[in-house]
Amino acid sequence: MWQNIAEIRTLAAAPAARGRGVGHALVAALVERARQLGVASVFCLTFEVDFFRRQGFRVMENQDQIDSKTFMELLRSHDEGVAEFLDLARVKPNTLGNTRMILEI
Repeated sequence: MWQNIAEIRTLAAAPAARGRGVGHALVAALVERARQLGVASVFCLTFEVDFFRRQGFRVMENQDQIDSKTFMELLRSHDEGVAEFLDLARVKPNTLGNTRMILEI
């Protein structure tokens, strides 16, 4: 997503695969890849809060988890996903009810 923040998007497992560790393996592989790239944090917008908590993510309450330099850089982005991550007023409200979560690695 940015130099030190990555996003997990559109992660899914077939109903028959649920509970078999497939989702955990996918997240673990993505987090490991983020580590290899030198990313400091991984975030997601999700309805599966309990699943991501089990992977070590926590709910983001506000933008205090982002250092001010990175926040200012992100503000300059034209990417709508970045605007949604920052919860900027110019993006549509979160009417879906998904939760913003983050993992520091």
